[in-house]
Amino acid sequence: MLYDLTNDLQAENFKKRCNMLFKKKCIVELTEKKPQRTLRQNAYLHAALGYFGLQTGYRLDEVKDWYFKETCNPDLFVRRVTDVITGTERKVLRSSSELDTEQMTLAIERFRNWAADVAGVYIPSPDEHRLVEQMEMEAQRARLYL
Repeated sequence: MLYDLTNDLQAENFKKRCNMLFKKKCIVELTEKKPQRTLRQNAYLHAALGYFGLQTGYRLDEVKDWYFKETCNPDLFVRRVTDVITGTERKVLRSSSELDTEQMTLAIERFRNWAADVAGVYIPSPDEHRLVEQMEMEAQRARLYL
């Protein structure tokens, strides 16, 4: 069951439920639910990545992994894990679906700035509605090639 702890009634119900489970000595799971990125953010991100790919000749998956995750946002996406079989360290890329709205906003802004400053590709900001529409249309038309 989910509880919004900013709501006084739900917070009290949460405390009661926790105390009851504590008294029962149960095995429980407690997780924090962060606000997920919005569908609009997701659509904008994929349009921006696709548009960048169109401008540079890279596939969508290459742009997403190489530039968006590894180059612009390694602190958000790159994880180092030890392989249990070989004992060697491996690099793993975290999924963008794990980011909350704030982290996604930061990641997109870093990518936009990098694309303009380093790659010479201007990606319109989300509030440049007409330019975003044009970017989305171009990325959609070329979807088969990305």
